[in-house]
Parts: sequence; structure tokens; C-alpha cells
Amino acid sequence: MKIKLLMAGLLGLVSATTFAQKKELSNAQDSYAAYGVSKGQKVAVIAAKATASLNDAKTAIDKAAANDKTATLPLTYALKGAIYSALAVQDSIPTTSAVSLATATEAIKKAKELDTKGENKKLIDDANLNIAIYNSNLGVKQYQAGKYDLAYNAFDVYRQIYPTDTTAILYTALSAANAGSTDPKYYPLAITNYNTLLTTKYSENAKTYFNLSSIYLLNKDTVGALKVAGEGVAKYPANGELRKREIEIALQSGKQADVLTKIQAAIANDPKNKELYYYEGLTYSQVGDLAVEKGQKAKDAAAKTSSAQTATDNYKMAADNYKKALEIDPEYFDANLNLGYTLMKPAIETYNMAINLPANKQKDYEAMRLKADAQFDLAKPYLDKAVKLNPNSYDALSNLRNYYRGKFDPAHAAENTAKAGDIKKQMDALPGGRK
Repeated sequence: MKIKLLMAGLLGLVSATTFAQKKELSNAQDSYAAYGVSKGQKVAVIAAKATASLNDAKTAIDKAAANDKTATLPLTYALKGAIYSALAVQDSIPTTSAVSLATATEAIKKAKELDTKGENKKLIDDANLNIAIYNSNLGVKQYQAGKYDLAYNAFDVYRQIYPTDTTAILYTALSAANAGSTDPKYYPLAITNYNTLLTTKYSENAKTYFNLSSIYLLNKDTVGALKVAGEGVAKYPANGELRKREIEIALQSGKQADVLTKIQAAIANDPKNKELYYYEGLTYSQVGDLAVEKGQKAKDAAAKTSSAQTATDNYKMAADNYKKALEIDPEYFDANLNLGYTLMKPAIETYNMAINLPANKQKDYEAMRLKADAQFDLAKPYLDKAVKLNPNSYDALSNLRNYYRGKFDPAHAAENTAKAGDIKKQMDALPGGRK
């Protein structure tokens, strides 16, 4: 009987010891729960209580993690990950917060391995959220400091925890894109993340297509840039920036005919769409500009003449399309602006030819200036309308100023000079500079 009593006493001792060991785990749970109730509060007393609870939780979990009986329990690892990740977020000192984060990351890794039944999912989720917040905050600081490669690393951890979070994907892509300016290996990473963003319901995906096309260009992949710009236009046909980007890349690639075919097909399906006529006009305008540049570089007269004719033909087609846009909407600012400029270009060319004539060609000079005047006057109504529609447009004011600077009209020379000067003052007074 005495033996039995002794055995019963030993069993009682073992039970009490095990209870003491698990008590620390329970304390850690209770303190972390108390922290969860009061965290994030701005009231000083409650905030202090939250900090105290978290510190108590740390003390308890450290004891539980140091004891052989509880050290390897899934709950211990999960609690340790949640507590230490919360400490990392709260700690404003980079060196110590990084240590807490590393501890949390390792603990959560073990918790996931051991928690096969998902009993500690809430704690693991808490820890993952804290780790994501920590890396998001770190990424913002690194990005603002211009350390884009480090920002990418931080945001990528955030993204891996929440792979469908559009903010995480976007910030990772932006950081990689900026890091690519000094290390091109980041451009493919930016491309991957931007492409991932396009698979989500991100509300700014029109801009994503534009940014992605830019990264392809920086990565010297014109084919990819044109492809993604075209996909963007197909999905967001009313987006002007994407239309312009597709046209720009197509012209650089010598594929302006492809873009024109697409725009003309769109017009056939939607003949009352003013933007489509505008973009067809813009394409012809840019082809004309390229022809002018080519002519300026040409060394023989025949090549110069051919380029000049190409430019003239394309500017005429551009003007025709701008006019079609204005037939649909006479108040369309961009069409008025571009039509005025397109019609004024021949006047500027004639003006430049006139002022470069030798002094003994006075009659030729006067004849060419009068010819330029007639060409300037064709543009005047549209130049005026553009300024009326947007008096704060630097481009519209600049075009109208060039009209008054280019006019010959000896009877009104002083008046034209004064008007050009007044417009220059308007341009200089624009809020925020050029608009």
C-alpha cells in the first residue's frame, strides 16, 4: 500500500510539472490575445497596455520554447511566430526589428510544417499579416530612399505572402522597374509582375498596359512592347495614352501600316467615333514628321524632294482626319490643336525658306512671305479655337504665338509683334509651368 501511495505521489509530481510547463504556453496565448484586443489604439493608456501584453507574451513564449516538453509543439511555433512578428512591426529600430522578424519567419516555417491539421491557422495568419506589413513598410522606406533593389526584395516577400494582392504586385513591379535602370536583370522581374497584375481585377490596368510597354522598350524588346500596347488598346479602346503609345512604337518599328489598318477597321465599325479619326490623323502626322526628319538628313536633292512630298501627302491626310473628328465634335480640343499645327507647318517651312534667301532676292522673299501668310491664315481659326477651349494650354498658346511671329503683313507688323509678346507673357504666367 505504501508503494502504491508513493507511486501516486510521483505521478502527482509529474502531472504538476507538466502543468507548469504548459502554463507558460497558456500565458503566452492569453497575453497575445490581450494584445490583440488593445493593439492599434491611439489612447495612450490602451496602447501602453497592448505593449505590456505583447512583452508578457514574449516572456512566456520564450520560456515555453526553451522547455523540452513544449519547445517543438506546433502551437509553440505558431505563437512564437505571431508574437515575434508583432514585435518586429512595433519596433522602430531596424537592427532589432530585423532580428525579431527573422525569429518569426523561422518559427512560422516550422509551424506550417508541423500543423498538419490546421489547428493554429489563426496564429499563422496573424504572423503572415505582420510579416507582410513589416516588409511593406520596409519596402516603402527603401523605395523613398531610392534603394529600389532592396525595395523590390521587401515588396516581393509581401507579394509571396499575398500573391493576389494587387498592391503587393504593383509595388513589386514598380520597384523592379526602377531598379532596372541600374541593373537590367530587374526588367524581366518587372515584366513578370506587371503581367501578373493584368490577370487581376486591378482598377488601373489601362495604366498597367502602358507601364508594361515602357518596360519592354527599356528591355529593348520592341516586339513585346508593340504587342502589349496593342492588347491594351483592344481592351481599353478609349484610352488615349495607349493609342498614342501603340502609334509611337509602330512608327519606330516601321509598322505604321498595321496601326492604320487597325484604326480604319475600328472606324468602319464605329464611324461616329471622333477619337478614332483623331488617332488616324495623329498617325499620318507622325509619319509626316518622320519624312521631314529623313529629308533633313538626306544628302541628294532627289531624296530631299521625295521626303518632302511624302511629308506633304501625310500632313494632308492628317488634316483630313482631324477635320472629320471636328465634324463630329467642333469643340474637340486635341483635334483643333493638331489641325491648326498641321496646317501651319507648310507656312513655317515657307517662312524659313524665305528668311534664308540671300539679300539680293528681295522679290522672291516678299513673294514667299505672302505665300506663307496665306498658309498661316488657313490655320488661324483652329489656333484660335484651341486657345479658346483651353487657355492654359502651353502648346495652344505657343502655336498661336508662332502665327503672329510668322505673319508678314507689313501693315499690321507692330500689332502682330505686340500680340506675340502678350501671348508669351500668358505662357510665362501659366501656373506650374508648361501645361
